[in-house]
Amino acid sequence: MKKQRVRITFSKTEAMRFTGHLDLILTWERTFRRAALPLSYSEGFNPRPIMNLAVPLPLGFISSAEIGDFWLSDEFTPDQIRNSLDKSLPPGLIVHDVQVIPQLHGGKLPSLIERSDYMITLPDNYPGLQEKIDLLLQSSQCIRTRKRKEYDLRPLIHDIMLVPPEDGSPPSLKVSLLILPSGTGRPDEVLSALEILPHETIICRTAIILKTGEEK
Repeated sequence: MKKQRVRITFSKTEAMRFTGHLDLILTWERTFRRAALPLSYSEGFNPRPIMNLAVPLPLGFISSAEIGDFWLSDEFTPDQIRNSLDKSLPPGLIVHDVQVIPQLHGGKLPSLIERSDYMITLPDNYPGLQEKIDLLLQSSQCIRTRKRKEYDLRPLIHDIMLVPPEDGSPPSLKVSLLILPSGTGRPDEVLSALEILPHETIICRTAIILKTGEEK
């Protein structure tokens, strides 16, 4: 039985960089069990814990701003939940915030997301990169192929900003991508469009922005 809906903001760091979405869900299930926080389960022949993660993080990415909604079969304070989780989290997961969501049966978290922001660390300077960014932002379309299907990446790009290197650090890109019914923008596809090899970069999701304007 659903008694409480909690929204958790957390980081997925280097230690879990190559943990996939389904394995992350299983990790959270085990973490709640170790923390003695009872998750609510679905009905039917194969009951599953009821949880929603905002936007699946592609394999190899890290994040400082993931969001997950979890339904509990008992009620706790945010401090109780956070303290229990902190003692049970595996390496690679860090909880930053716990909120109780009053709307027990409200919209699912993935449907509430407007866009995701990323910080991408580049391995080196790329001559002419700013010009390529400008051309991409000024273009009316950017046709890419994913899973053997063509799609237009351009409507999914909210913004791209080149961050110059400082004190010997490598340059970075700030990339903001929309999440629309027609598709979800991926930063690795943006890198490919800019002729940068994604596997040579470090991609970190830094914010998930809800449609209400609330940023996590």
